[in-house]
Amino acid sequence: MNDAIENILKNNPAIWRAGEVAKGKQESLSTGFPALDAALPNDGWPQNTLIEVITPCWGMGELTLFLPLLKQATANGNYAVLISPPYIPYAPGFLHQQMPLENIIIMPKEKVAEHTLWILEKVLRTQACGVAIAWPGQLPEKSIRRLQLAAEKGNSLGIIFHHRDVKASPAALRIRLTTLKNSLQIDILKARGASRFKRIQVDLF
Repeated sequence: MNDAIENILKNNPAIWRAGEVAKGKQESLSTGFPALDAALPNDGWPQNTLIEVITPCWGMGELTLFLPLLKQATANGNYAVLISPPYIPYAPGFLHQQMPLENIIIMPKEKVAEHTLWILEKVLRTQACGVAIAWPGQLPEKSIRRLQLAAEKGNSLGIIFHHRDVKASPAALRIRLTTLKNSLQIDILKARGASRFKRIQVDLF
């Protein structure tokens, strides 16, 4: 390989190779769970990107997994936006986590209807959103790629929940959740900067 091209590949943090642990310095935010931080590249949730979360059903602790992230985002004065959640989140639960309710915006499913994807993309492109979480239903690869680019452009973090595992997803991080007796099993299916599948458990309940 040409030396100049090899030098670009090695030193550009935006480029990564499958099967090779990336040496880029992508910023991250702690998940709040040490075992999960240790399993993820850069020791936490990647910033300025899209996270795809696959669950078999709603209400299994999927939002609880991201409460530490929401707390970090709102503590910094940014907004946390929840778009089309299957259930209205419990406000006292946010207060228990010492999260400022004025920085949490909830867009009920019956209000946004079929506009969830469009709203999520616009929110991710703004500079005032720390994290945007949405339940958009099944999305084609093209739509996921648009959301990934919107998160990068808006310097924000997006999280989408759905039930079906899309193998060709362009999301930078893709995980699958399974409820166990007293914990949540997390399968890391794809992580930019990681070379293989990982499975861990975290206690949420």
